[in-house]
Amino acid sequence: MPTVISKHVDDMVFETRIGSHVILNDVPPTPDWGGKDRHPTPPDYFIASLASCIAAFVEQYCNKVGIDTTGMTTEVHYEKATKPAHLRDIKVNISLPNSDLAGRAEAIKRVCQHCTVHETIGQMTDHLEITVQGAG
Repeated sequence: MPTVISKHVDDMVFETRIGSHVILNDVPPTPDWGGKDRHPTPPDYFIASLASCIAAFVEQYCNKVGIDTTGMTTEVHYEKATKPAHLRDIKVNISLPNSDLAGRAEAIKRVCQHCTVHETIGQMTDHLEITVQGAG
């Protein structure tokens, strides 16, 4: 089973190891959180993973059916809500500026829904299991 490990580095910066890769994140630059906008926040990475996952699935599909992906972009727009803190109104826009979709827009939408991150979000009907361990 893959493991991702985050640890506190300094101030409100955290280092996360994903296999041989390392990313840093900060918390929001608000009085409550005390971040300094040095790195993306965890929700930013969540949205980035959705955008890049969808982009990869669309790229793979388009390559298979002969749709030109030159200049393709995947934009994700979202709102941050509070009480409880969560992301909402997530909207994805795929732009294929050099392509004649030839009636394949609906198929591309279905492909987006099958990206691993989107599928995971859709399957999360129960809470995540969390355990806490201390020294004693």
